Amino acid sequence: MEYKILFTGPMGAGKTTAIGVVSEVLALSTEVQNTDASVKKNTTTVGFDYGELTLDNGDKLRLYGTPGQQRFDFMWEILARGALGLIILIDNRRPDPLSDLDMYLDGFKRLISETACVVAIGHMDAHPEPGLERFSAHLNARGLLYPVLSTDVRETMYVAELLDLLMLQLEVRQDVNTYDD
Repeated sequence: MEYKILFTGPMGAGKTTAIGVVSEVLALSTEVQNTDASVKKNTTTVGFDYGELTLDNGDKLRLYGTPGQQRFDFMWEILARGALGLIILIDNRRPDPLSDLDMYLDGFKRLISETACVVAIGHMDAHPEPGLERFSAHLNARGLLYPVLSTDVRETMYVAELLDLLMLQLEVRQDVNTYDD
């Protein structure tokens, strides 16, 4: 079986990096020169990132990364079609990471109402606030219950952990739906 997993989050949150560290194939990236002076990053994704990962059981994960800037939100809807799950990466160094989270929760509202989601916060070592508890409370205030954890997308084991959590949610969700039938 093949599954489509989507990574999203603001520019610089690590979507391209996350896909690149776990992909078994050379990750495809549509990065161009960044023209947004408010973000200290040389390049930015304007189309999508793509990588692949084969699970122990032979199933294949097709990993897609969205552009982070809201002006490319038309790509969000295109990439969300057929996605089995969503990983939202948030950069805690940004001025208002909770507002960033809201933008992606709103932008992917339909997808997350139908499937699993994991929220991963980067750069908490240098920027510990808001803490994980505040992110969880923020989600709860919106009526959402998703795993929230700190991550370092430069490390394969952390990205694998995000994918494992997402797949576990999907498995539980499937078991619940099977039980309901």
